[in-house]
This record gives sequence, C-alpha cells and structure tokens, in this order.
Amino acid sequence: MNEKRRRAPHLHPTLSEIAELVGGDDPVKHLRILQTGATFGEIEQALAWAGGAGEPLGREERPLEGRVAAVYEILIEDREID
Repeated sequence: MNEKRRRAPHLHPTLSEIAELVGGDDPVKHLRILQTGATFGEIEQALAWAGGAGEPLGREERPLEGRVAAVYEILIEDREID
C-alpha cells in the first residue's frame, strides 16, 4: 500500500517518512536528506522542483535557498552523473 498521507508542512519527518516521501531504495540519500533538517514542506518543495516544477537551479527568478536547496541538490545528484 503506497498511500501518501498529507503531513503538516512545518513538521520534521523521520527517516522512514523521508524514504516513503522520496521513494527509491537509497538509505544513504534518505539519511542525507534527514541530516539537512528539512521539514515535510521543504522536502515537498524540493521534490516538486526536482520533478520539473521549477526552473533549473541557478537560472530561476527566485533561487532555492537553505534546506530546500540542499534537499534539491541531493535529489538531483544521480541525474548529474548520468
């Protein structure tokens, strides 16, 4: 059952909640996201940008900052290697 629950955006997720939210089978990536201290809302924003909802980092009108930018960078690392 892969049901995504809506969580309060200001709360901080656990490691298992990050794995559920981000998906994939990369516990190191999940741990790195946890270590940023990002909230559910910040992770969701980074996921939206990583999914193409925003302009590429560095070329947007309002750049991503702080924890959102840190999570975004972690999410797109694999794409930059390919």
